[in-house]
Order: sequence, then C-alpha cells, then structure tokens
Amino acid sequence: MPVSQSVTLARSSSGYAPRRSGIFDPIDISSTGLSAQRRKLNAVASNIANVDTTRTEEGGPYKRKRVVMVESPNIARFTDVLSAQQNRLRGTHPDHMPGAPNATMHELLGAGVETLEVREEPIEPRLVYDPAHPDAREDGHVVYPDINVVTEMVDMISASRAYEANVTAMNAFKDMILKALEI
Repeated sequence: MPVSQSVTLARSSSGYAPRRSGIFDPIDISSTGLSAQRRKLNAVASNIANVDTTRTEEGGPYKRKRVVMVESPNIARFTDVLSAQQNRLRGTHPDHMPGAPNATMHELLGAGVETLEVREEPIEPRLVYDPAHPDAREDGHVVYPDINVVTEMVDMISASRAYEANVTAMNAFKDMILKALEI
C-alpha cells in the first residue's frame, strides 16, 4: 500500500486574486507561493516514502508525482469588474456596448502562483529480479517505481528554499509596514 498524501488538485489560491493596488498584495502573492511549495513538498515526501511500493490500490507500482505550477492571473473580483463596467457604461450610449472588456496590462500581470494539478509521471518502472518477493511476476521480476531519491531530495531542497524565500518576503513586508506606522 502506498503512503497516502494530502494533495489538493485545486488551485492553490482558491480562485482568489488580490485587489488592484492593495496594500496587502505582497502577503497575498507570497501566501500563494507558500501554498504551492507546501504541495510540492507533500508530493516529494510521498515519492520518497513510496520508492519501494510495488502494489497500489490502482494496481501496479507507485507512480512518481509532480506538481504543475503556473503564474496566477491578476483578475479582479466579480464585484470590482461589475462596478467598473457600470461606471464605464454610464458615459456611453446604450447602443455602443462592446461584448467583453479587454484586459489591461495590470490585470494581465501575475498575482502569485497556482497549483494546476499533481501529475503522475509516465515513466517506465524498473525491474528487479527477486523471485522470493510476494509481488514477483512469473519470470521472477518485481516491478518497482523508477524514483531517484537524489532527484527527489534536490526537489525537496528547492521547494524548501522557495518556501523560505516566501516567508522572508512576507517578513520583510511586515517590517516595512511596522516602520511606516512609526512615522
């Protein structure tokens, strides 16, 4: 049985994007990074824990998991878009309403990172000759997942450093806000 993991396949920011020019945007952006790196650390820990798992509930050996992350679009909330469109339409003739608004450059800039999915890697498993193993095939080979522990450790260190960088950015922002309050 593989070791279970708590990986959410939903967006890390839960569909939330910070308000434009909000004072707490840096915290919102760093929090999406923290969430994504936590998911990556969970996937790496699961890969390391299941390096010798030969049988899963789905059948066959465990498959390496990889977290897919992309930049979050900086899209305003529905109420912000609605009020902007209402204000824009007040100054135009009702017959001149365009279909959909064009996004501004500010709206296209990123607002953090999203975890799109946790994929199972389509790599070939490795065969080890061990006829005494309970999962051995008729020819005596056991099918193991092809997980390189060194690669997983490098991924873990990378995710850990990225997590630390996001915490440092949040602390720096907090210090700036505290200094601004002292003025």
